Amino acid sequence: MKAIQFKTFGAPDALALVDLPTPVPAAGSALVQVKSASVNPSDVKNVSGHFGHTVPPRVPGRDFSGVVAAGPSEWVGAEVWGTGGDIGFTRDGTHAEFIEIPAAALVRKPASLTHAQAASVGVNFVVGWLGTVDYAQLAAGETIAVIGVSGGVGGAVAQIARARGARVIGIGREAPDADSPAARLIDAFVPMDAGTASRVRELTGAAGADVVYDAVGGVAFELALALAKRRGRVVEISATGKRRVEFDLIDFYHNETQLLGADSAKLGVAETAPIMRVLAEAFDAGRFTAPVVARRYPLEQAREAYEAVAAGTRGRVVIDLA
Repeated sequence: MKAIQFKTFGAPDALALVDLPTPVPAAGSALVQVKSASVNPSDVKNVSGHFGHTVPPRVPGRDFSGVVAAGPSEWVGAEVWGTGGDIGFTRDGTHAEFIEIPAAALVRKPASLTHAQAASVGVNFVVGWLGTVDYAQLAAGETIAVIGVSGGVGGAVAQIARARGARVIGIGREAPDADSPAARLIDAFVPMDAGTASRVRELTGAAGADVVYDAVGGVAFELALALAKRRGRVVEISATGKRRVEFDLIDFYHNETQLLGADSAKLGVAETAPIMRVLAEAFDAGRFTAPVVARRYPLEQAREAYEAVAAGTRGRVVIDLA
């Protein structure tokens, strides 16, 4: 099979198109013919050596949509999708014509989505679901402030929050693109600047947000804490530009803020399957809309796909393998 592989860490030019043996699925596993696979910022970081548990040579890629080629008879020929913090890291990933995964990881793809659309959902919606639903337990009628709403995770959080009946305040350097689901769903957009906290207070009757989902982290961490109402919940998933942060501990405990971390990379492809099933039902029921796929590349141009993500392309970048 054709695949993209890196043998040493580095920039996207460390990626090479190679021929590898097509996996033969072991008992309890399945072989999926990958039709489309997205490129996430974490994939770019993986190639660069950001993750200490990755050992080259490795085929990268976390998200996929495809067709079961071999495995349990009831699954052969089924269209499936998935994502995981193990594939592309501790096991070969999705930027290949075929991938072997545990049979327990098999989840039927939403019929309403194309393979390219389905491949663009995984990481963003899983970490969005973890932080918003599982950890912060956002409820109907609450207000959530989403820092980084114009990005992939922020856009996913906006959709999840609205589907749960919450009010959504989007925050970012730039407003979401007009054709994005986030642009249609947020109740208000607040620029990320010196006046962000006061503006959010105005929009919440001086109370602050029940939940703050910070998809930026690092440089935005102190702002996130400032947006939370008394006994509000703050979710952190990243550390952009600043790994170590400082904040006023007295203000923090006086406000009785709950600080939560969410890391989708801790969930393997089989462990994310229950979330992917819930997401599939939501997409087919029309509660969620597919992210905007900004660019599509054949496998032979995977380097260009990685470079586009590294350059900060807005919208999802997908590798087509069909």
